[in-house]
Amino acid sequence: MQNQIITLPQTGYVRLPLLVGDTKSGIPGVLPFSASTLWRRVRLGTFPAPVKLSERVTCWRAEAVRQWLDEQGQTA
Repeated sequence: MQNQIITLPQTGYVRLPLLVGDTKSGIPGVLPFSASTLWRRVRLGTFPAPVKLSERVTCWRAEAVRQWLDEQGQTA
């Protein structure tokens, strides 16, 4: 399997699979933790809150995720 480098866009919105990866396809995510940990961190206020674009579409602002990564000492 090839190693893929996943990067965040500079601006815009990103969905959950880009952040935590997709285990079925083996594509890694940008964040070093699972979806359940992401939602726990959102609930605790230690990760940026998502934006609800529609009833079934939730995403995060790429700028907010990049800022969070910078604060954690990681790169996107």
